[in-house]
Amino acid sequence: MEQIKSKSSWPKREIGQELSPFPIISIDKQTSPKQSRMEVTVLHAKSGKTLTKLQNLNAKSTIADVKKLYQAKNSKLYPTRQAFKADPKGKVLKDEDILGDLGLASKPTLYFKDLGPQIGWSTVFMCEYAGPLVVYLIFYTRPAIIYGVAAAAEPRANVVHIAAACYSFHYIKRLLETVFVHRFSNATMPIMNLFKNCSYYWGFSAFISYFINHPLYTTPAYGTLQIYGGLAAFLLSEIGNLSVHLCFKNMRPPGTKVRKIPQPDSNPFNQLFKCVSCPNYTYEVMAWMSFSIMTQCLPAATFTAVGFYQMAVWAIGKHKNYKKEFKDYPRGRKSIVPFLL
Repeated sequence: MEQIKSKSSWPKREIGQELSPFPIISIDKQTSPKQSRMEVTVLHAKSGKTLTKLQNLNAKSTIADVKKLYQAKNSKLYPTRQAFKADPKGKVLKDEDILGDLGLASKPTLYFKDLGPQIGWSTVFMCEYAGPLVVYLIFYTRPAIIYGVAAAAEPRANVVHIAAACYSFHYIKRLLETVFVHRFSNATMPIMNLFKNCSYYWGFSAFISYFINHPLYTTPAYGTLQIYGGLAAFLLSEIGNLSVHLCFKNMRPPGTKVRKIPQPDSNPFNQLFKCVSCPNYTYEVMAWMSFSIMTQCLPAATFTAVGFYQMAVWAIGKHKNYKKEFKDYPRGRKSIVPFLL
């Protein structure tokens, strides 16, 4: 006859509690399949060449974890310089994406792309916006250097001073928004884009300011009506642009990448959200259209047209992403131009 097990091996029972006839089995979470170790093979996105193999990962590891391990083997490739894809022709994976949710095969494989040297978005914006401010003010405050001493002695029209004030106001606002308002979803961008963006902003600034501050500049054909009408529209557009930026800020808690469906708030300028996905771009274009009308300056109108094209491309892309990400995204909205685009 088998020896009866000691009472200590049986589950204890509280008074009034019915004892289960089945043994109690505890499951160690560390033995869960999702926690099993995996080795991820990293291939080059273009050539398909094996770059390395990463251990100490599991199904709950994120792409951010992958980037840390990859940097440990390649110290120059800091996380913001790295881009990983589950498919060589697919989209870049986000840092918060989990390996177990990517549907990787039995031999987990990721494709790597070097994004090149990176620079912080705040630094980029400061360079982009400080440059035009300095360039324009050089033409405005030091005309003798640009046009000659004799030409600089000529009297200036009142609209020239108004234009300088508006131009300065716009870029000072941009600089302050960069420091106090904007919350960036991406920490960095390729450093080569800095030179391209600065060339665009700085170059157009010199182009515009050269003509507006020129001694032979011709005032608008419709006089004060055109000047002050354009000024009023410019200021309203700038206020609208700032209102939208503040609304975007309030939708994203500090230190997060939370994305929500943009919705209008109590600010009347933000009611434009009901019509377009990117009203900040809409107000930006309206501001430069108003500036062009106010100054009747062809270079300013050219800058407005080029800017509208670029912002329309960005707005269409963001609008498509909103529709993909949010199934209940409002159908009546357009990208940048109400009811049209």
